[in-house]
Amino acid sequence: MSTTGTLQDSFDDLGTHLSHVTFCVVDLETTGGAEDDSITEIGAVKVRGGEVLAEFQTLVNPHAHIPPLIAVLTGITNQMVAEAPALPQVLPAFLEFAGGTVLVAHNAGFDVGFLKRACARQEYPWPRLPVLDTVALARTILLRDEVPNCKLGTLAQHFRSATTPNHRALADARATVDVLHGLIERVGNLGVHTIEDLQEFTRRVSPQRRAKRGWAHDLPAKPGVYLFVADQDDQRHVLYVGKSRNIKTRVRTYFTASETRPRMDEMVRLATGVEAIPCETALQAEIFELRMIAAHSPRYNRRSKFPERQHWIKITQEAFPRLSLVRSVRDDRATYFGPFRRRQQAEDVVLALYDAFPIRQCTPRLSTRTTTPACALAGMGRCCAPCDGTTPVHTYALIVEQVRQALAGDARPVVSAMRERLHRLIRQQRFEEAATIRYRLETLAQAGRRFHRVRSLAGCPQIVAARREGPDWEIHVIRYGRLAAAGLATPSDVPQAVARAMVVTAETVERPIDPLPAAGIEETERIADWLEQPGVRLMEIEGDWMWPLHAVLTHADLVQYGLGTAALATA
Repeated sequence: MSTTGTLQDSFDDLGTHLSHVTFCVVDLETTGGAEDDSITEIGAVKVRGGEVLAEFQTLVNPHAHIPPLIAVLTGITNQMVAEAPALPQVLPAFLEFAGGTVLVAHNAGFDVGFLKRACARQEYPWPRLPVLDTVALARTILLRDEVPNCKLGTLAQHFRSATTPNHRALADARATVDVLHGLIERVGNLGVHTIEDLQEFTRRVSPQRRAKRGWAHDLPAKPGVYLFVADQDDQRHVLYVGKSRNIKTRVRTYFTASETRPRMDEMVRLATGVEAIPCETALQAEIFELRMIAAHSPRYNRRSKFPERQHWIKITQEAFPRLSLVRSVRDDRATYFGPFRRRQQAEDVVLALYDAFPIRQCTPRLSTRTTTPACALAGMGRCCAPCDGTTPVHTYALIVEQVRQALAGDARPVVSAMRERLHRLIRQQRFEEAATIRYRLETLAQAGRRFHRVRSLAGCPQIVAARREGPDWEIHVIRYGRLAAAGLATPSDVPQAVARAMVVTAETVERPIDPLPAAGIEETERIADWLEQPGVRLMEIEGDWMWPLHAVLTHADLVQYGLGTAALATA
């Protein structure tokens, strides 16, 4: 589905036209500006389409002393409010008067703040009326050379208000009405025709950005992927790919003030349309987003953009194998471990393995027939020196197998091998070096969890699983760690029958190279996230979805095997 161009929707689709909006313009007089001060007068004017519908005015007994300075400013004295009704009698009447309107005030934070606190003290629910601030509007609409400031008196004079503000609530509310009408008249030629447009205008959303809001009108209100595209030089360019549980609602936010990222503002300005790919489930939307980002490398996407930028640890296939850092997995019968998002993480794990096992660290290919002099690492006890014949082929093969098992089956020997060294560093108070070793072991544990989590799914030819989402069942078919099909079983469907039909029509997936899944690593991780949620039910499984018992270490394991059982009690 595609939406392009700048066609406007009807007013019903875009919002409520300003001529149909009922505004309640309110002004308060108080005993001061602090939160514990009280209201002394409420004045309000209800208007629609430029016509005054009703007015509301009353003094309020604050049951507190009015400071002399406030009395001089407002003209409201203690004697004037002595016989006035108290706030519990006034507030319900005002809330009824303002019901169903858009609340307008000059410096709305002050007036609305007092009204909200009054509702809270009297245990009345705040009606959550839309609020418009004429100060914010004026600062956005008027130029600096037009008015020296945005005080109510200044604006009332600028717009030739029939009422002069005098710090009495009703007079100030009437003046604010004239200011509001003057500001609305100013923005009419800028494409501001609805209350939604006016609210966005106060938040400095450009007219060009607001004008594109109609693009969301024909988008589906269901899970899926959306693409912002630009047609340039007769070519279609994908600028940004996103996902949502409700495409229509999510895309609309890009044209409002809720989207504050500067790069997204730039992206929307360049875009010429929005395309949508509806999905059956939220997981399918996540997966399609990853695949679309990988396919198009959109300019404005940052995450998941380069899935090929990964690092692996490889145990080479040669007479005397070694550890090597590579960028991809090949079908060469070598052992691979990873992937790592950053090369430094892979290097940290390699260093942890070197600390635990005397596997060679040199890179030349060694011969079983010809010996060469050993390097300094052999003299330091850091290498078993297969190069000079000190360690025969079969003994070295056992060391390599221990490394292989530490990565693929049981990581405890790596941690245990560090115990004596860690204790020595701690005794010598060489805490920075001890922290380095701890970080390497933690990186190994994190990498092990990711490796086995992905590899376990990659080894399963097929998993069919379901999870209830509202009244429906979300059903997914997963093959070798790749999402092959997604569907919904409604209350009128039999979930098992829907699953069987999905299996028949699901994508055919070839067995991948071990330990890779048939999808991107991040896709398989998203699938694992979904499968591990509470409430997921396995309907069918082929293969063994499992991890080796001690392949993935917890923090408690690191403490126990790295420092000893005694340390575990204090960890």
